[in-house]
Formats: sequence, structure tokens, C-alpha cells
Amino acid sequence: MNRIDANWITVALLVIVAVSLLQGLLRGAKGSARQLFGFVAGAAFTLLSVGGAAWAAAAASPHVQAWLIARGWRQPLPDASSWVQLAFTLIAGIRALPLLRFSLLMLFFYIVLRVALGLIGSLLARIGGLPFTLLPSGGAVSRAIGGLIGAALGCGRALLLTAVLFAYCSLWPQGPYADYIQQSGLYKQTASQIIQPAAGSLLTKQLPVFAATMQTELDQLWQKRYDIIDAELPADIAEAAVSVTAGAEGDEAKARALYAWVGSRIAYDYDKVEAYEERGEWREQTPEDTFDTRKGVCIDYARLYAAMARAVGLDVRVVTGLGYDGQGGYGAHAWNEVWLQEENRWAPLDATWASSGDWFDPEGFQDTHIRQGPISYV
Repeated sequence: MNRIDANWITVALLVIVAVSLLQGLLRGAKGSARQLFGFVAGAAFTLLSVGGAAWAAAAASPHVQAWLIARGWRQPLPDASSWVQLAFTLIAGIRALPLLRFSLLMLFFYIVLRVALGLIGSLLARIGGLPFTLLPSGGAVSRAIGGLIGAALGCGRALLLTAVLFAYCSLWPQGPYADYIQQSGLYKQTASQIIQPAAGSLLTKQLPVFAATMQTELDQLWQKRYDIIDAELPADIAEAAVSVTAGAEGDEAKARALYAWVGSRIAYDYDKVEAYEERGEWREQTPEDTFDTRKGVCIDYARLYAAMARAVGLDVRVVTGLGYDGQGGYGAHAWNEVWLQEENRWAPLDATWASSGDWFDPEGFQDTHIRQGPISYV
């Protein structure tokens, strides 16, 4: 056999059909027909559940977001337990990230609909099974008919597996084994002649965009890990935050006061940058280290700012990505976003750059800061 013929995807698809054919021969016409009916009904119920769940999630999402915002839940204070911090991180993610909220709602509605349709399916199976009692239950004719039905069922199963593989290759074309999957002649023929025409642009264009956007949101949720890591705030930092914001009225005033303090009190640690860039030595430090030494790089500025903001009840997050280097390029960077309850929005700020100008919620902030997933930040 040549390399394409020996492809394990081709082998798996053929084995699925062969095993189903063998099962059909053994079960006979009556048993095979019932199994085929169950497979088709199950697939139909799954499609109905997915479609209904997507519609319900889309309709419910804005209402859920409005309800969460109306609750006015704020960042837990440093003395809150890690479970409270974790719960708030999840709630804040659902409130702020539309695709994450949609996905969780869709999963909830899918489970509800699938259970409900499963109960209906059990009733239909009893009624729908009555015609199968007319089929022969034994003998060569029954087994032959069963084999044909089993082969049809096997083709349906193989088609379902092909659709799953096609979705995987469309979402992650550079993913593990994606090239190997597409080397299967049987897979390519089935995908190009059946799956792709049936799916249209859903799998090839819309789903990859959805996946990329979802990954971006998950990266944002991942960046909130600092809410957990830095939850236990030393008393001296909390006291400093309270002192800095004394007399400040409202979220924006408190956030600005902390921005000015961190931006003017912390010095940029060029030695840390040099150690990382020249020797690959990364000196991890906590907000307490930054507060005590008064030195750090952008991620340290951002973590200290977030810790102090949480100490005075502000909802804040550390954002990571790329920052403009002033020379036509971008480099790894970190900054913050703080939730302004009065304006119902996230305001960006960059305490690391405070010495070079006003980087608290300026116009065009997004032109110099590009949000990305987790990377190393100096």
C-alpha cells in the first residue's frame, strides 16, 4: 500500500463502515433498522438542541450582562478568600467577555434542550419502533438487509467523524496532525464533496473567526490570574493605597490618584531588562517586591497598580500585549484597565509610561497598545 492508502484516518473510516456492516449482519433487519432509526433521531435531536441553544443564548446574553452589571459586584478586598477571588474573576469574565458569556449560556441551554428532547425521543422510539416489527427477524434475507442497513449506518458514522476532523482542520490548520489528516484520500474526497458544500462558509470562514475571537477572550480571562496570585496584599501596600486615594471621590478619581502614584514612585528597572534580553534570566517579582524596591518593568508596574486598586475596592485587570516602541515597531508590554462604575466602561491606563505623558485613558490609546495573549513582558 502507498502512503496515502495506509493513512490511519482512511483506515479508521473504513473500519467504522466495516464494523457497522458486521453488526448489521449479526443483528438482522429488525435490530439494524432500529439502530439506524436511533442514530438518525439522535443526530436530528442534537442539531435541534444546538440550534435552539444558540438562539436562546444569543437572546439571553444581553439580559444576563445587564443583570450582572446591575448587581454592582466589585473587586473583593485583599482579605477575601481565594475562592471568593476566583468566583469574582469568573463573574467578571462572564460580564465583560461576550463570546465567553454566549458559550456558557449555549452550553447550559444545550444541556436543558438535549435532556428534554431525549425524553421526547424515548417516547418516539417506542412509537417509531412499531413498523420494524414487520421486518424479518432471522434467516439469510434478514441478515442481508441488516448488513445493508448496517453499512448505511457506518457511512453515517464515518461522515460524522469526517465532519469533526474537517472542523478541526478548519479551526487549527497548523495544529497537530492537521497535515496528516488531510493526506487521507478518503477524508479529502468526503470532505470536499459532502462536508464542505453542506457547511458552506460556516466551518471554513465563520467558525475560525469565532475560535480566534474566543481565544482572545480566554487570554483576557487568563490574564486575570493576577487577581488570584496577588490576592493576599501586605498591609503596607493596602495602607498606602488608602492613603493615596484619601479624599478622592468616585472610581475615576481613585484610579487617577493611584496611576499618578505608581507612575511617579516606581523606577524602570533597566538591569532586569538587560538580564532577560542578554542572558534569558527572568526575575519574577511580586507587587510587594516592586513596592519595597521601588523598581520594576511594565508587568511589575501593572501588577502593583492592580493590587493597590483592589485594596480600595476598584475592579481592575492586568492587560498584556504589544506597546509602541517609538521607533516604528512594537514590543512586549503590559498595562491596566480599570472599571469606572459611573461610566459603565473599562478605562485603559499605562503607569509605566506615566513619566512620558498622560497615559490615563487618553484618546488613541489603542493605537499604541495592542492586546494579545500571554507572552513575556518587559
